[in-house]
Amino acid sequence: MTPIRRDPDPRHLPDYLKFRSIAGYKSSSMRRLLVIDDHDDIRENIAEILTLAGYEVFTAPNGKKGVEIALKEKPELIVCDIMMPELDGYGVLHLLRKNEATLETPFIFLTAKTERIDFRKGMEMGADDYITKPFDDIELLNAIEIRLKKNDVLQAKYSGDEKGASEFITDLNNSGVIRLDPTTAETQELSKKMVLYQEGKRPKYLYLLKSGKIKAFRINEDGKEYITNLYIAGDYIGYLPLLENKSYEDSAIVLEDAEVALFPKDEFVDALYRDLSVAGKFIRLIALNVKEKEERLLSLAYGSLRKRVARGLLDIHAKFAILTADVKTRSTPVLLSISREDIAQYIGTATESLIRTLSDFKGEKLIDMQDGKVHITDVQKLQNLLY
Repeated sequence: MTPIRRDPDPRHLPDYLKFRSIAGYKSSSMRRLLVIDDHDDIRENIAEILTLAGYEVFTAPNGKKGVEIALKEKPELIVCDIMMPELDGYGVLHLLRKNEATLETPFIFLTAKTERIDFRKGMEMGADDYITKPFDDIELLNAIEIRLKKNDVLQAKYSGDEKGASEFITDLNNSGVIRLDPTTAETQELSKKMVLYQEGKRPKYLYLLKSGKIKAFRINEDGKEYITNLYIAGDYIGYLPLLENKSYEDSAIVLEDAEVALFPKDEFVDALYRDLSVAGKFIRLIALNVKEKEERLLSLAYGSLRKRVARGLLDIHAKFAILTADVKTRSTPVLLSISREDIAQYIGTATESLIRTLSDFKGEKLIDMQDGKVHITDVQKLQNLLY
């Protein structure tokens, strides 16, 4: 079926759509939606609203036709009535969830039925939202926008480390899927060497580092400290013990004066587990994160000191690097704003051993030393030491 196409003119839009058009709203531009409803007036009214909002809209007068169009056109979201002849909305959802091509397509039920049992049945089958008739146009548009943004986040690729998990939480927050507003959250200002949390204590908050630097560390059986994580502005801290409902397994201390936003434990956990698809992706990211930590610890245990130092410098470079020259040159000096003692603790070696290895690297023109700080002069050659 040919989609409905119109060129929105701000002069002809309802007030709530004039704002979106004049303000340059583009997030819905050219996104493909399917509306399935057996009531012609309702179906065409919804289609017109969505078209004016900038979407490309397909329509279907019944469930069977809706499934055919969905499999052919691959819409990015489906709005579907429940009570329809030939094939009802539950049947449509069941068939689409069985097909690989439409398994994860966001699906919103639109129905006059308000009984709680119908709501529960639809959500248990995998619907993303449920809007009852009569509905407000803004309610429908907001629901569609949020579901599309959520799907974008779920389809995005994130690295399996703290950075990836933090980016995932940030994107969920920015898309409106979860609500963790750092501008209204309680904040703390922490000076250098102040403790954020301690090993063995029960977690109460998810932390967002707004500025500064923080390290997490543990003390081994020999009383030596080793760094488990390094955090910079924008990183979320402490989510794993919150989700596992267990005490901290390390401690966190401020490396550089910091400001931290605090989100209460229940607020974060409830927001995350409100949507199982979101929770599932976050758990997969955490699993990758744990695997990455295990691999790093194994490399510390069995790798040569040169490889361990090279890997540690590259890891810290990825977190703390400050470019001090033209980034286009291969040999750009990069300042690692962290002490040699902290580098040694991150790598898991004595400071004296680290200094000897750094001296070798300096002689090989891999790094330079200025004011007690390490400058990486050739990142590529340092990476080559790992192989």
